[in-house]
Amino acid sequence: MGPQNNPGEITQWPMLKIAYRTDADKIAALLPPGIEPGAEPNVYITIYNFPVQGEPEYGYVINVEANYNGIAGEYTLAIGIDQENAVHISQERWGQPKFVAATQFYRLGDMVKAKLTHQGYTFLEFTGQVTDVLPNGEEFEQNEWWIKSSRAVDLSPEKYDFPPHVVRVYSKYGTQFQEAIAGELKLSDSPWDPIAQLLPMREQLSAKLWSPIFLDRRITLEGELDGKAFWPHADTIGGSRWPGSEGGPKQG
Repeated sequence: MGPQNNPGEITQWPMLKIAYRTDADKIAALLPPGIEPGAEPNVYITIYNFPVQGEPEYGYVINVEANYNGIAGEYTLAIGIDQENAVHISQERWGQPKFVAATQFYRLGDMVKAKLTHQGYTFLEFTGQVTDVLPNGEEFEQNEWWIKSSRAVDLSPEKYDFPPHVVRVYSKYGTQFQEAIAGELKLSDSPWDPIAQLLPMREQLSAKLWSPIFLDRRITLEGELDGKAFWPHADTIGGSRWPGSEGGPKQG
């Protein structure tokens, strides 16, 4: 038996965790200089409904395996949320790549569905059935990498008021409850969230509903990156335009 909540309670809403394998060179092409591809060419998608600032926040996180300074972790490409008031402060304070997007995520009986939409494009859909209760397993640690930077106000190229730094997000988790899901992940083309084009799915690895136990979380400013090499990526941090290229995305 899983967690038992009061009717309508969202604090124990499980996260939908999906993992798939892509191509190593595809991940390498998206990482800013100084962040290295991890051991496996895996993409990790987390879809959630979690209370933030006293109200539910629907959102998604797209990570890829990546290392910094020899430390294994995950580089965060995108965080789409439905709370605009949490976007700008998160970008400014921590360098979180947040933007406003729409997330649909629910469970009905053993059926689990999710749909992600941004700028009018539905770029990810998932439908599955809960099949089994999984062991909780051991406590584990995780590192995530964000980038905090601020370009020069005088528009000078390759100059910064605050040069790009890596932000390390260290977390320690336990598991309260988790269930395996048999389902299909569908990625669709989008000029704003180009996951289908730039991180094509070669093999779906897993899907589960996960209720975490939050044991520790520390956000620290780490080393400085090469500002000149990072410059093409500066316009993509805090948005959904993943490729490191100057200018905005082409809209279809």
